[in-house]
Amino acid sequence: MATENQTSAEYIQHHLQNLTFGQLPEGFERVDHHGKVVETLTDSAWTIAHNAAEAKAMGFWAFHLDTLGWSIFLGVVFLYLFRKAAIYATSGVPGALQNFVELMVEFVDTNVKDTFHGRNALIAPLALTIFVWVFLMNLMDLVPVDWLPLIATNIGIPYMKVVPTTDPNATIAMALAVFGLIIYYSIKVKGVGGFVSELTLHPFNHWSLIPFNFLLEFVGLLAKPVSLALRLFGNLYAGELIFILIALIPVWWAQWFLSVPWAIFHILIIVLQAFIFMMLTIVYLSMAHEDH
Repeated sequence: MATENQTSAEYIQHHLQNLTFGQLPEGFERVDHHGKVVETLTDSAWTIAHNAAEAKAMGFWAFHLDTLGWSIFLGVVFLYLFRKAAIYATSGVPGALQNFVELMVEFVDTNVKDTFHGRNALIAPLALTIFVWVFLMNLMDLVPVDWLPLIATNIGIPYMKVVPTTDPNATIAMALAVFGLIIYYSIKVKGVGGFVSELTLHPFNHWSLIPFNFLLEFVGLLAKPVSLALRLFGNLYAGELIFILIALIPVWWAQWFLSVPWAIFHILIIVLQAFIFMMLTIVYLSMAHEDH
């Protein structure tokens, strides 16, 4: 809920701003909340941005500390839970954690066997990691929007976005990692010549149509990481924005009346987007292993 000193626009902007660490250029004027200049930098300085203007001035080589921190933390949670289940696995009556892990492994393994037609021991572990990790990152969207940012503000941290998949930097980074694997296995399985032929001699196998073929295939190739990244980012960002808008309602019972049904529906989005990211990764890597 917005405070007395915040307008609705300021509240939304605050919740959508990442905790950014980067280098402010020499001569940059730092201002307070009222727009008054409080400091002019005599030298460039690495620091945490205290407003959107500072984050913008830091440019490309800035780091979103909240996205990195929550991504790493949730990755560690994933590794800890699955390792714990593996260590204490029993052939007798399994516990809740073992049941959950076995269900996830069987679910992913079934989808990989049904979709991936090559032979590669990396695909199933990669698919499992993507599904569970993205699911955990998406799941943070169900934490009430004011809780963690308020805690962060009270300990002196100006911004805190807790859903890594609402940051396009995170989704694009994951998509580029998958894209790198697509290129690697395309060249490994088909060879450089086969990979180039696929880009230049399909769908029309004639030398005169090579430019046209290349345009079609290259656009299709680039569309893979773009679709992976923007689909996940767009759905989670929209969901988070709706939670923020609901939090602006001044009446608490109206907030609960709207947020609870949306949260229940959003559970489907959280699971579905993790599943789609995983399945598209499997499909794209299967295509990379097809040697025509």
